[in-house]
Amino acid sequence: MLRQPRSVLAIAFASVIAFMGIGLVDPILKPIADELGATASEVSLLFTSYMAVMGLAMLVTGAVSSRLGAKTTMLIGLAIIIVGAGMAGSQDSVTGIIAWRAVWGLGNALFVATALAAIVKSAKGSVGQAIILYEAALGVGIAIGPLVGGLLGHISWRGPFYGVSVLMAIALIATFFLVPATPRAERATSVLEPLKALRPRGLLITGLTALLYNFGFFTLLAFTPFPLDLGAFQIGLIFFGWGALLAITSVFVAPRLQARFGTLRPITWALGAFAVILALMAVFTDSKPALAVGVILAGACLGINNTLITETVMKAAPVERGVASAAYSFVRFAGGAVAPWLAGYLGEHVSVHLPFWVGAAAVTAAAVLITLGRRTLAHVDAEPERPHSVAEATELTAADA
Repeated sequence: MLRQPRSVLAIAFASVIAFMGIGLVDPILKPIADELGATASEVSLLFTSYMAVMGLAMLVTGAVSSRLGAKTTMLIGLAIIIVGAGMAGSQDSVTGIIAWRAVWGLGNALFVATALAAIVKSAKGSVGQAIILYEAALGVGIAIGPLVGGLLGHISWRGPFYGVSVLMAIALIATFFLVPATPRAERATSVLEPLKALRPRGLLITGLTALLYNFGFFTLLAFTPFPLDLGAFQIGLIFFGWGALLAITSVFVAPRLQARFGTLRPITWALGAFAVILALMAVFTDSKPALAVGVILAGACLGINNTLITETVMKAAPVERGVASAAYSFVRFAGGAVAPWLAGYLGEHVSVHLPFWVGAAAVTAAAVLITLGRRTLAHVDAEPERPHSVAEATELTAADA
């Protein structure tokens, strides 16, 4: 898997840095709240603005990359991230940080969406192997993000933001020199195509399943640091364990489960296990060891689900894969945008246990929905892999950013 062209490895490296942004702010949520006098729901908007803009931007990334080419789109995305992350670290109010996190989300959408397209197009091996390489970059980035955030956040909450700017500048240089110029797509993509692609039941079921699953995912990610009530470095270590287990299961466990049991059954099992973990965290919210163990174990469920549901999306709808993935990403990020704020609000005004119960209910609903839709999605294990056209490869968007 690692015997790839330099251009693919350069994109994978840049993807690792991009994915660090997902968990990077986890360890510094409480320090930001304490220093700037903000509530849990207010600082959770750092996730909401980031994910909401990413979701909306998924509707236009295909249109942009099909007109500008993959390399140019990635470079623009990296430049926007550098500015967004750096400016977020320079703010003196939560509102300012939230606004610049939204800018960061736009850059991330442009880069990550196109990065998957470039990896699928240029990597050696099958589409499945390319997705595993992408998921490996995702897992490593998610694992390292909280650790870097904890280390730099231990010095100052501004440190992680500035750190991302520096690392992204390195990624931009690597992408500029190592990735060859890419032509524009054979056919320019319309912004409306991803919305029209939601008509097929298979893609709609997959998207709604991911929306519900992401509700639980971002409840875990954005709210758990508050009841944990630990220092930035300690929270960083806990979420590093979570990310490491996510990376291992996405690369090594998910393909083995798929080969033996097919695609849909392991997804259902992973969702069910994740729902149980969230329910136990709801019961034992007052126990810091229980929360820490729950966070780490959840990484295994998320790793399996991420890899398999990404591949399901690639085959779920009778439209170009790039368009299907854009539609799916648009729907699923809605869960990621709403969950952080709602979890913080419920934890502040109702009960500290309730956000985990709501997350468990959402993930349970996801497991039920994918089970009910198994006949509609049965073809995902029967469909042979087909090569991507240039248009598909350029338009393909990130299914699990």
